[in-house]
Amino acid sequence: MKTAGILLAAGASRRFGPDDKLLAILRGKPLVTHAAAALSGFAPDFLIGVVRSPEVANVLDGFDIVYPDEADPGQADSLRAGVLAAQSMQADRILVVLGDMPLISVELLKEVAMRCRLDRPSAATDGKRPSPPACFPRAFFPDLLKISGDRGAAGLLGALPEDALISAPEKVLFDVDNEERLLKLNKSS
Repeated sequence: MKTAGILLAAGASRRFGPDDKLLAILRGKPLVTHAAAALSGFAPDFLIGVVRSPEVANVLDGFDIVYPDEADPGQADSLRAGVLAAQSMQADRILVVLGDMPLISVELLKEVAMRCRLDRPSAATDGKRPSPPACFPRAFFPDLLKISGDRGAAGLLGALPEDALISAPEKVLFDVDNEERLLKLNKSS
């Protein structure tokens, strides 16, 4: 089964301030490179980086770079660009990772991918709700291409059964939305 790892890194960083949060420094490296390293370490058949800025593209070594069609893409627009790229590569499934989740691990990605079946997705959960990283089989690509807005695939993940979910500590699924959260992570290193 061919897997495409998709790194969603095209957000506008509105809550972060004027700078691109994905390029903000965490532990000596751009924020986005932490999630990218975990996805690369998972070693999917294809690595796709969905970006809106060339500066972010420049730090994603080994990724095929795609850009959403929209000038100000929502998460669904970014996901759609990644799914279309994965389809063109003949991927059988996709593993979706957010570029602002620097604490995810290769082990978590492997567990999520192992729970994905031909007839249903899988995802991580903090015990409250399913969230990325998430894995979707080819049968769900048409549904992913239809979603809109900034909630991504949350609607498709909401009804997953317990055995499709991988429990992860809330701190592992931590995403950096603002400078305060980045500062908190930098202090904990």
